[in-house]
Formats: sequence, structure tokens, C-alpha cells
Amino acid sequence: MPMRWRAEAAPYVRSLSVGRGLAAPLFVLALAAARAFAQAPDAQPELSSGYSAKQAVHAKRFMVVAAHPLAARAGYDVLKSGGNAVDAAVAIQFVLNLVEPQSSGLGGGAFALFYDAAKRRLSAWDGRETAPADATPERFLARDGRPLRYPEAVGSGKSVGVPGVARLAEALHRAHGRAPWARLFEPAIRLAEEGFEISPRLAQLIAHDRLLRGSASAKAYFFRADGSPKRAGERLRNLELAQVLRRVAAEGADAFYTGDIARDIVAAVHAHPVPGDIAAGDLARYRAIERDPLCADYRAQRVCGMPPPSSGAVTVAMILGLLERFPMSRMQPASFAAVHLFAEAGRLAYADRDRYIADPQFVPQPLAQLLDRDYLRRRSLLISRVRSLGTARPGALPAVAPRAADTTPELPSTTHLSVVDAQGNAVALTSSIESAFGSRIMVRGFLLNNQLTDFAWVPHDAEGDAANRVEGGKRPRSSMAPTLVFDENGRLRLLIGSPGGNQIINFVAKALVGVIDWKLDVQQAISLPSFGSRNRGTEIEKGSALEALAPQLRALGHEVRVIDMPSGLHGIAVTSDGLVGGADPRREGVALGD
Repeated sequence: MPMRWRAEAAPYVRSLSVGRGLAAPLFVLALAAARAFAQAPDAQPELSSGYSAKQAVHAKRFMVVAAHPLAARAGYDVLKSGGNAVDAAVAIQFVLNLVEPQSSGLGGGAFALFYDAAKRRLSAWDGRETAPADATPERFLARDGRPLRYPEAVGSGKSVGVPGVARLAEALHRAHGRAPWARLFEPAIRLAEEGFEISPRLAQLIAHDRLLRGSASAKAYFFRADGSPKRAGERLRNLELAQVLRRVAAEGADAFYTGDIARDIVAAVHAHPVPGDIAAGDLARYRAIERDPLCADYRAQRVCGMPPPSSGAVTVAMILGLLERFPMSRMQPASFAAVHLFAEAGRLAYADRDRYIADPQFVPQPLAQLLDRDYLRRRSLLISRVRSLGTARPGALPAVAPRAADTTPELPSTTHLSVVDAQGNAVALTSSIESAFGSRIMVRGFLLNNQLTDFAWVPHDAEGDAANRVEGGKRPRSSMAPTLVFDENGRLRLLIGSPGGNQIINFVAKALVGVIDWKLDVQQAISLPSFGSRNRGTEIEKGSALEALAPQLRALGHEVRVIDMPSGLHGIAVTSDGLVGGADPRREGVALGD
């Protein structure tokens, strides 16, 4: 079945221009930006914490897959007691805030897909952070017009966007939840008050994070009195977070976005040595947005995900569309030919993503053109079986104004959860606070995000304005890719997603090729070694069998990078025999079902 774009996007509102009074020439800025991010071109948002082989989990009635056993158990218990997929997802998210604080929580944002089985309707929910109203395109430029160093910007008030998780959870629950709102907070509140054991992964991240111990607000929670990091197995209690959760449970999300909690967020951001400019009005105005999902056909399957400001679904769809003319099903999984073709498709897709995708309320989005069958066919013809493209150029799109290149590093610390309930309803939810531990600014027991560093740091170059430049009220581009797959008869077959910064797109696309083309079960597809290209070299997973392919790939002109690729794919396949759950062996997640 050919690739067809099916999103019914609302009219895009406007495109704002910015002044060009920068102190340095454009080429110097571009070079400075490249150097700022070249400090660690292969840096991961979260360190690898090892590999532990996992088996697929089978269930008949319902299933949850989440990044921590305590969070998965909370979702399982909600489903067991009669709650639906939305109820379970909300309960899981707030437990993750507590037990996986480096990745997500009240101080961050999220995207969610909800499938209503009775109505056979899919909806997409945008809880992405927004820039404060006073934000300007030059936000991450020093006085001389050069980009700040990445560590300087991340651990600062300038990086903090208006959080979206609480509004998203409330909006999704109001529209589709079944269990009482307050009940969904009980597992997280209980664990916060009674305490939980620090996991090996969290302990490793605390010990290795260079910015965390410098945060007065976070140090007291994550470190001992002598300054040493707390270790795996030690118990953490978070009474401040328990109080916040009780307030939101009793009063709704308004308790977070107005009043004394909001005032404390604003005060913490303004009190930082490098202050930000969030105002009380920014928090009070924040709303989650229900958007039309973006769906495209691959083989005989319909693959659906989040539209912009997430670039996840459109870039995954482009990768799949570029691969469609190749007989992937006749190749061995993760073979030399498959890795080469997948990396080449990634170069082309990421080139377009980096140039064109941004918040649709500010920049017209050429989604129909990017996913047009003829456009993808022409781009696919650039892929050779015997040589690498190297670095791909973005495609030329008619009637689209020239745009600047985007050097955004995007190293989000993120989590993904998947849920299917007994009625067949499903939620795929990916949430993030950006870098591990976000901005490192802690307020009332939760960490604030640094999502604004996902914007383009250099707002324009000789080719035009960057689509993803900073603007007041704008949502930064994301790579989060919660994904649902339907068969030719419209039946739900798979839900999946992952953390991993802008590698998320490759992680998810790899798993989809594994399930659709190579007929692997969801656990096998998740466990496949990771590979791909973000249009800056070809990445293969360190410690995997793919390392043996490096000489062959280099012979075709690939610049091979052997790196840690700690994905956190969590998926559920819906089969004629029931549900099959898969959790990424690179992290601590589990699948639970009944």
C-alpha cells in the first residue's frame, strides 16, 4: 500500500520574523554553534546502565509497559480494579515522576495518543512545554552573538519552559478517563511518603551528573550530608512532592498552574544565577492541545503518531516511505544491507526534519509535501546500494520560504509508557524533562525541565530564519514519537515509543521495520541492536554484533560511530491470541499483564 499522508491539520496561523542585528557574521555564528555542540556529538541524554535480556510477556485482557517496575505495577493495579487505559497512564506518569525523576514529571511535558476502541477513533494530545511570552530568538546567544556552551544553557533558568504534564493528564482524563481523578494519585503519594529504593540506573545517573550537585535545590534530595551521592538501595522519601500531588488530586491542574505552587516555580527560575523569565501569566495561560494524529501507510499497515511540534511521526513516516521501494522483508534483520539502507533513509529524513519542522502555530508546516508519494520516491532514488550519501541536503519544497539550518542538540531525558485495557482502548504516552534531571532546578520535590534548549540556538543564517527558533509562546520541536499501528482493516496491532533524544525516531522506525518487515515479535524488535543515521554519521550500537559491520560500512563511505544507544522502547502488540508486551533490555522497564 503506498504512503499517504492522512492528517487533517488545522490551518496554520502565522510565521513571525526576527531582527538580524547580531554581532557576528552568519558563518561565524554557524561555526560557533557547531563547536558548542561538537563537545559531545554522540552524547546521550542518559548514560547506558547495562543490558539485561528480556522475554516477551503475554496476556489476554490488559497490559502495561513502563520504565520502572513500581510505575508499571501502579498502572496494572488501576486496570485490575476497573480503570481504563487513560486512568492507568495517569497513575503511571505520576509514579514515574517519583521513581524516575531524571526523565519526566510535573516539571516537564508530554505527548499522548489515545485510541477509543468503541468509537474506533484515535486522538493526539500535545502537552509540550512553551516558551515564556518574553522569550526572544537570541535567547541562547551571548552578548557577542555567539551561542552559549550547552552545559551553561542547560543548567539555568533560561532553559525552563512552561510545563505541560499536569494539564495534559487532566485534559486526557476529563475526555476519556473512567476512575476518579484523585484515586489515580494514590500510588505515587503512598510511595512518596513511605519511600522507595533508588534503582541502579538512578544511582548511576546521580553519581555521574556534573551539574546536579551544583544545584542547591536538588543536592539535599539526591546527595548525603557529606556531599556523596546516594546509592542504589537507599530509600528516598519525597514529602514535598506528596503534598503537591495531594493538592493536584484534590483541586485539579489549576493547583499547579496558579497560586503558591506556580509562584514558587516562577521564583525558583528567577532566583537562579542565570535567571529565566517565566511569569505567573505564562503558567496560568498554559493549555494542552488536542490535535489530529498524523498517519501514513507503510506496506499494508497504517502508522500513526504525533504531528508537529513533534517531528517524531513525520520523520518516522519519511524513513518508512523512503524504504518502501526496497525489499526489506527479504533481508536478514539488522544485516549489512538493511543497516546501510536504513541509515541512508535516515539521512534524507533528518535533513528535511531539521530544516522544516517546528510549532505549526508559528511556522507553516509542509507535511503534505514531505509525505507526498512522488516526493518520497524522488528522494529515495538518491539512495544507492553501493555508496553512502554522506551528508544529505534537505529537499526543495515548492512555495516554502527558504529556512535556516538547525543545529539543535536535543538530548532529552525521556520516558515512554504503553497501555491496553480490557476494552481494547490504548494509550501511548512519551514524556520528558529534556536533559537528565532537566534544568536541575528543583521546586517542591519535582525537577523543572530545560526543554527550551530544544529550540534552534542560532535564529537565522544566510538561507533565512530557522523554523525552530525561539519565540514567545512557541513550543520547541520534539522528536518524541508515541506510535500506534493499524492493519488494513483498521484494527489496532501495535503501540510503541521510546526515549532517546533525536535518536527516538530511529529507535521507533527500527522497531517498526522489525515487526512489519521482518515479522519479529515486539520484544525481538525492541531488542534488536540499534542503528541509523541522524545525518551526521552512521551510528551502530556499542557492544552489539553490529560492530562487525563497521569495515563494510566504511568501505561504502559511511562515517561510522560506535556508540552507546540506550533506547527505552516499550511496546504492546495486539494479536489474535491476545497481547504481547516488550520492554527494552537496555533499561529497567517491565511489561505486566493479565
